[in-house]
Amino acid sequence: MAQSLSQLFTHIIFHIKTEIFPLHDDDHSALYAYLCGILKNNDCTPIEINGTGNHIHVLCSISKNISVAELLKHMKQFSTKWLRQHHKRYEKFAWQSGYAAFSVSASNLDVVKNYIQNQKEHHKVKTFKEEYLAFLDKHGVRYDENFLWK
Repeated sequence: MAQSLSQLFTHIIFHIKTEIFPLHDDDHSALYAYLCGILKNNDCTPIEINGTGNHIHVLCSISKNISVAELLKHMKQFSTKWLRQHHKRYEKFAWQSGYAAFSVSASNLDVVKNYIQNQKEHHKVKTFKEEYLAFLDKHGVRYDENFLWK
């Protein structure tokens, strides 16, 4: 083949390092816009970003030119720096080192997008921990719970 083509839809979830420094509601839209910029700068296409005070969900199409690990490194590194410069309350803010990334078929994009859009409602009845473990189990990801939350 003369041309390399890909369409890699991915649902990414990552969490803050400590609950002591949550994301404030009034900062979410600006943070999501900033994360969209990071995605676009890495030739990725943001589809939906939302979350709560302690975690973020990102649905995007990932470029064939970057790995998920490298993309997450950029997203976390640059958004942490931006948050710390944005407001004094974030001077000790950090993301956990880990993340989850799940492939999404084109036929399920609307379902995942809707799920991400409704995070605040969803988390009125389910904690992040319950949500995260359910995703891991649903996708058959093997894990040791002793290492998930450190």
